[in-house]
Amino acid sequence: MRRGAVVFAASGLAAAVFLLACRAVARPMTSVQDAHTERIEVPSGSSVRSVARQLKDAGLIRSSACFYAAARFPAAALLLAGSARPFSLKSGIYQIDSSTPLAEIFAILTTGRQEYIKAVLPEGLTASKIAARLEELGVCAAADFASAVRSRELLERYQIPGDSLEGYLFPDTYFFTPAMEGAEVAACMTDNFFDRIRRIDAFSQMTPELLNKTVILASIVEREYRVDDEAPLIAGVFQNRLDGRIGLYSCATIEYIITEIEGRPHPDTITYDDLKLDSPYNTYKWAGLPPGPISNPGEVALKAAAEPAQTDYYFFRVADAESGRHHFSRTFSTHISEGYTFSTKK
Repeated sequence: MRRGAVVFAASGLAAAVFLLACRAVARPMTSVQDAHTERIEVPSGSSVRSVARQLKDAGLIRSSACFYAAARFPAAALLLAGSARPFSLKSGIYQIDSSTPLAEIFAILTTGRQEYIKAVLPEGLTASKIAARLEELGVCAAADFASAVRSRELLERYQIPGDSLEGYLFPDTYFFTPAMEGAEVAACMTDNFFDRIRRIDAFSQMTPELLNKTVILASIVEREYRVDDEAPLIAGVFQNRLDGRIGLYSCATIEYIITEIEGRPHPDTITYDDLKLDSPYNTYKWAGLPPGPISNPGEVALKAAAEPAQTDYYFFRVADAESGRHHFSRTFSTHISEGYTFSTKK
């Protein structure tokens, strides 16, 4: 017979004495003023007895035996936790403080009210910047995430014809649990990407190769536009240049080379020397799309790249730095005469 069942196999008097003793130690460990918070991990398949010991060792309950009795026997649960409902332990990671009554600890562990980390990942971040932010928040190690982003298994799972999930890590607000595997986080963000593009008709018939090209274009648009309604216009400019086999001339790609490939600080301005950098990502030096995405675009940029505006514009420049609006032009002479300057978007 299991040790925890002995008390209820004994005489009614012995059981009553045990329950009364448990009731005396079922109160919270500390007052609210003196409370301390402990992180309790409950892996899948954990036993009630092991969790009871963990709670006792963490100073959250007074008796692991009483907790076990309340979890396993309805009469004990009614007396000690205020409910005779069956106890169903849920795996997860929980934050529990020492002033929490036993009944509430039961509720936390049975309803799966887990500890979550809110991760706000805005549009335009690169995978390396996402990795750093995830590590800072305690979600996963940056190196683990960076490795997952280049995982051949994940690339094949999502049929991505490249060497990285860069561009497919959808920017959003996520609720992760602490100490996750990098691959799990990367898969979550990539699943979100494919769920989002299913809502955009223009993506419905795309092959993986065409989708990849669209994502690359969207990643550049993401780093160039400021105002939502201009994103399709900027995508249209780039598409006209691609169709005409003209360089995209995107400062955002130069910034990518400087910060992501060469590891230098973000530049305040792009210089003429920067335009000479020898890299396939240099869209001033080479026509066509760069080899891969330069950021992780959001829905606005993705939709713009999939459905670029049909215009005869080939150039754009910032017209109002405060509002972020651009001026679009058809000829280089007009573009230059209106005061073109290099700029970068942080």
